[in-house]
Amino acid sequence: MNNLNVAVRYFSKSGHTKKVAEAIAEAVGCTAVPISVPVDANVDVLFLGASVYWGGISSEVKEFIDKLDKDKIGKVVVFSTSALAERAFPQIKQRLQDKGIRVDEKNFYCRGEFTALHKGHPNDDDLKSAKKFAAKIVKGE
Repeated sequence: MNNLNVAVRYFSKSGHTKKVAEAIAEAVGCTAVPISVPVDANVDVLFLGASVYWGGISSEVKEFIDKLDKDKIGKVVVFSTSALAERAFPQIKQRLQDKGIRVDEKNFYCRGEFTALHKGHPNDDDLKSAKKFAAKIVKGE
């Protein structure tokens, strides 16, 4: 895996983003932890997962980003889930860039289940795709 120091952080109200975070962490050989755990060590790649709730990223995600030390983060790779709204990438990317943190243009997105919409998502295929995506990122593809 190119001996990169990789971390996975996520915010998940429904558990959908957590499932994707755990799949990504498995693929890159680390543990996915919630954003309540700060990034204290230097990381080459930080996978950051969230969703869009009512048209925006949550205040918890904003606070997490605001507390990141740009000198400890090589780059951030965003992943997100949602049932109705667009992916969280544009909002997270802008907030990170405003802090001077590099953001990879590649990002992962899948639907999450909400009432009768997108039943069973993220499903096994979504999680396999997340693993494949993460593996490519750490291989530099």
